[in-house]
Parts: sequence; C-alpha cells; structure tokens
Amino acid sequence: MKTDTTPFDVLVIGAGPGGYGAAFRAADLGLRVALVDPEANPGGVCLYRGCIPSKALLHVAGFVAEAEDAAEWGVVVGDVRVDAAKLREWKEAVVGRLTGGLGQLVKQRKITYIRGWARLTGPNAATVRTPDQEEVEVAFTNAIVATGSVPATIPGMLESPRVMTSRQALDIEDVPERMLVIGGGYIGLELGQVYAGIGSRVSVVEMMPALLPGADRDLVKPLERRLAGQFEAIMLRTRVEAMEETDGGIAVTFGGEEASQGTFERVLVAVGRRPTTGDLGLETTKVVVNERGFIEIDEQRRSAESSIFAIGDVAGDPMLAHKATHEGEVAAEVIAGRKVAFEPEVIPAVVFTDPEIAWCGLTEAEAERCGRKVTVTTFPWAASGRAVTLARTEGLTKLVLAPDDGRVLGAGITGPGAGELLAEATLAIEMGAVAEDLALTVHAHPTLSETLMEAAQAFSGNSTHFVTRKR
Repeated sequence: MKTDTTPFDVLVIGAGPGGYGAAFRAADLGLRVALVDPEANPGGVCLYRGCIPSKALLHVAGFVAEAEDAAEWGVVVGDVRVDAAKLREWKEAVVGRLTGGLGQLVKQRKITYIRGWARLTGPNAATVRTPDQEEVEVAFTNAIVATGSVPATIPGMLESPRVMTSRQALDIEDVPERMLVIGGGYIGLELGQVYAGIGSRVSVVEMMPALLPGADRDLVKPLERRLAGQFEAIMLRTRVEAMEETDGGIAVTFGGEEASQGTFERVLVAVGRRPTTGDLGLETTKVVVNERGFIEIDEQRRSAESSIFAIGDVAGDPMLAHKATHEGEVAAEVIAGRKVAFEPEVIPAVVFTDPEIAWCGLTEAEAERCGRKVTVTTFPWAASGRAVTLARTEGLTKLVLAPDDGRVLGAGITGPGAGELLAEATLAIEMGAVAEDLALTVHAHPTLSETLMEAAQAFSGNSTHFVTRKR
C-alpha cells in the first residue's frame, strides 16, 4: 500500500464536469489538489458516455435529416448511407480529443491525478484502488464528492445484449432494424432520433400522458409533430409489463389503455439516472444521504461532515453538467476561504433533439400550479425571416413575465439552436431585466435571436412582425 504523507488541501473524487471544474478552480486558487477517477483522463460520464458523444451523433442524425429535406430546396442528394464502424470511430475521436485536452490541463495546473476508485475511510482520509489493484492512501483537509450518476433501470429489466442503457446505445455497435425506447424523457428522445436518423425503425413507450413532462406543452408540440414522422410509434400512458428474449429479438408486452405486443431487435431503457453514492465509505463520516440517494448539503455545497463537500448529480436535481461545474467552482472557492454560495437565479435546461427545446426560470405550467399570476408572450418562428430562410418555421419563443412591470421570470424556446439562444434570456433573468430591456436591445437582422426581442416587444403590444398575443 502506497501512502502520500502530505495531506492534500483538496481531494476531488470524480472527474466529470463538476469534479474537474472544482479541481481546476482549486488549483488556480493555489491549493494542493488530488483528482481521482477511473478513466485515464478527466471527462466523466458527460464526455465519455453522455453529453458529448450523444451530441456528436445527433449532429450526424441531423445532417441525414437535412439531406433528405434538401430536395424541397432544389438540392438532390444521392443515397445517404451510414457506416456504423466509421461513425463510431469519429465519435470516439471527438471524445478522445476533448478528454486528452483535459489531461493536459491537469498537468499544466500541477494537479495530482490518481486513476482508480476512491473510498473514504474517515473525514480526512481515503483509500484509492488503482486499475492494477494497488491501494493508495490519501490524506486531505477537504474532499469534494463528485461521483455523478448511472442509468436507472426498470423492475424486471431483462439481462441481454439486446437490452441497452444509454451507455451501450452510444457505442453504435450496429443499426438495428427495429428498436424500442423505454422512456420519453430527453435521453430517450435524443437517442431515439439518433437511431431513427441512421436507419432504425424506432418506437417510444412512455408511462406519462405526454413526452418531456417537465417542459411546457406549447414548446414540446413542434417536436412531437416531427417525431410523429420519424418514429414508427409513440405510445403514451403505456408501460412495459414483460420482456422475453426470442430468436427474433426481444418480445415486449405493453399494458395501459390498450394491451399490445411487439418484437424489437434492440431495446433501450432510458428512464432516468440515479446518483452514485454507494461504496464511497460515507458511513465512516457524518455525511447524510437522503431517501433518494442524494447527499444533503448546504448553500456552500458542504455536507453534514464539515470537511466533505458534494456537487453534481450526487448533490440533487437537476442532474445537469453545467450545474455541476458551477457547484464545483463554488465548493473550491469556499475551501479557499472565499465567502461564496451556490445561488443562481436559474439553471437552464436544454433538450438536444431536433428541434431543440430549451427553457429557464419559471415555466408557464409551474406558474399555473402555484397560482402565480404571470403574463406570457410568444413569437412564432413562422414570422421570423431567418427561420423561413432555414426552412425551420416550426419554432416558438416565449417569455414568462411579471404582469406589472414585465420583469423576465422565465423563457422557453423551441427550434434549431434553442440552447444557444437561451443564454440571452438566462442572463436577463439573472440581471433582473424587464421585457423593455430586451425589446430596446438592437438585435442583428436576420437572426433567430430577434425572436426574443419580438417576444419582449409583445409585452407592450408592438411586436413588429406578428400581431401581439399575450395571455
């Protein structure tokens, strides 16, 4: 057993966007940092098995769809074929480039990177088991737990190579002729579009009455219309009652409003994620884990054990990489002695389907549930010159505003690039802007960003390209 006799100022367990962000910030503040992760380089689930590879594959699926639509513009593209092996190779090259770059940043910041699995042995010590089964004892003054999450499963989930989680689905081993996606959330719909784009006949089953239940319905409708043409079937208010492996694939029995059956070459289970807090040695500390598996923390990301912090997916919803990064930076600054807290006004959410759906702040549905009076303005992309030139007029931009002064409380956008466009609305909410601030900001023409300006103009009734609608 190896022992590092000099305690680190900070031990970061997990090198995803939250963990490496925390380690980098701590090192920049002059702290002695150790970063532990099973992979050869930082990146975590996001870079290796989540955000980045899925977006690379969605880009390919989007290209295929655009090639098919090009005939309407007078551009005839020949048969578009997908080479699964080449696609996988390109996706891995993207991942390798980004994770390799992070590895260089670790060295440049003089962070001690330990490859392995860490387990706490007390409030100021941990043991790291390396891939070659060596054990390294590490002493620390403070630790940041950033171990992320893993795909959730369903009761009675069949163990078979044909039944995948998002991790296996991203490997693109082949292109199944017929595929079932269990779960109508963002992971299921994104990967469903990937496989539909490269040639699979995709069906989605969802227990809830609608896809993406966390988003406002008017934002989801354009996506639902597109998916209806891309997917073989969308089964709502339906559950999977049984799965059985047969010579033809996976035979699935559905229950709900109408019982039915179907056989699929592959099944993707995408029913959410659960925090990774097991086997971390938390029981050797005062850290409290709640009934959902999340570590309980305060506004500084500190747990009940004063020397141990938690960030990212293990620290609670929303399970988003950018939330984890911000939390990691806060925790690092707290450890460095700065008086800071995690207190963003809003955390943006983006579903990278085609069209994208993005929102931040108060949603219209939330306002209705809590009985809060708001004014909602919308601007349809059919009235946007830029959207028309892109042949993508199905989009929508909406603002949720305070009815008295027009303060921006929330925003939602559906359409290509919605995640990029949302940043302006997120900043507006953080700065306490009102609709007039957005309306009086000169936006370049023709751009999709003008849709935010015109939705803001609608509050005072003078949207240039659309007869004002408020509710």
